[in-house]
Amino acid sequence: MALTYGFSMKVIAVLGFVALIGSGCNTPGPYFRGIEPVRITVEGSVFDVRVRGETAEAIRINPEYAPRFGVIRDRASVAAMTVSGCSVKEVLGDQALAIIRLDCDRAGRRRPS
Repeated sequence: MALTYGFSMKVIAVLGFVALIGSGCNTPGPYFRGIEPVRITVEGSVFDVRVRGETAEAIRINPEYAPRFGVIRDRASVAAMTVSGCSVKEVLGDQALAIIRLDCDRAGRRRPS
């Protein structure tokens, strides 16, 4: 019985860990919670983009082998411009998550809600 209990606890622990990892892959930051993402593909990178005000969050959700941030930054910028209709001022982050500062007043672009 002890062997079965120990094995069962290990299985439960592993499944719990897998569920925890799987649920965090495209979870938005606190500022973007409650906003439905727009899924967009730019040059092979797939992003979930959320926009609030003049800030966007682009979470890359597909696996890519050793992407450099420069390439991902440019793709995240295009994704944010496409979803928001605004131009991009600045992109901060890393290969998995980019925070994009938008300029929605330039050239008569709309301000996202």
